[in-house]
Amino acid sequence: SALRLQAGPRPPLSACVRSNSNRAAISHLHRQLYGRLYPVLLVNTDGSTVRLRYSEPKRIIMMPLDSSTLPEAERKARLRRHFPSKHKAKEEETFEGIDLDTYKKFWKK
Repeated sequence: SALRLQAGPRPPLSACVRSNSNRAAISHLHRQLYGRLYPVLLVNTDGSTVRLRYSEPKRIIMMPLDSSTLPEAERKARLRRHFPSKHKAKEEETFEGIDLDTYKKFWKK
């Protein structure tokens, strides 16, 4: 037994931490990124499309439009669509201008 290597002291079984692939069987995956790449359609600002692989499962990604390159009229129209004006409060109807005798036939006695 001179060939037997001296092994260091082993930790008790209760101190073992499961930080391997079997941990997913107990609860959800604890990671920020997905484990694979997903096919996605990328739409550029000029309307052209490119198929690529993306880390999150999305169907389509649209690139943002640079508003500084647009003509002034189109830029203002886009801003009006994104930020519509507030609705004006309607005036309440009053019964002062109504002739009640015209509706007298609908009243029950």
